Amino acid sequence: MSLESLVEEIRRHGEADLAALVANRDTESARIAAERDREVGAVRAEVARAGEAEVAQERAQRLAAAKLHARKLLYEAREKRLERAIEETRTLLQEYTRSPQYPAVLKRMMAAATETLGKQVRILGRAEDAAVLARVAGKSFDPTPQSILGGLVAETADGSRRLNLSFDELLRLREDRVRELLA
Repeated sequence: MSLESLVEEIRRHGEADLAALVANRDTESARIAAERDREVGAVRAEVARAGEAEVAQERAQRLAAAKLHARKLLYEAREKRLERAIEETRTLLQEYTRSPQYPAVLKRMMAAATETLGKQVRILGRAEDAAVLARVAGKSFDPTPQSILGGLVAETADGSRRLNLSFDELLRLREDRVRELLA
C-alpha cells in the first residue's frame, strides 16, 4: 500500500466518521427539538387547563357571593316587612284600646289574673285605663301608670308573683308565631 492510498483510506474513514457524526448530530438535534416541542405543548396545555380551572373557580366564587348577597337582601327585606307589620299590629292594638270591646277584654284579663294568682292581687295598667280598671278591679287597682300599649299587669299582694297581660308582653311572647303568620 502506498502512502497515497493510506491517506486516501484515512480520509475516507474520517469522512465516513464525520458523516456518521453529522447524521447522529442531526438525528439527536431532531429528537431534542421534538421533545422540546412536546414539552412546550404540554406546558401550554397545562397552563391553559389551570387558567380555565382558575377562571371557573373565580366564576363559581362570584356566583356564590352573588347568591349569598341576594339571600341577604331578601332576608333584610323580609325583616323590614315583618317589623313594619309588627309595628302595624302595635298600632292596631293601640287603636283597639279605644274600642267598645276593650273594657270587656280588661274584665276577662282581671278574671284570668285572679284565677291564676288568687283574689288578693294588685292590678296595674295605663293611665288611660284607670277608670275602667278601677271599676273592674275595685280596691285592687293601683293607680300608678304603666307604660304599656294596653291590657294589665297583676301581681300578688306580697309582690312574689306577677302576671303580665299587657299587649306588649302578649305580643312579645307570640312574636315568633306572628312572624310565621305574616311571613
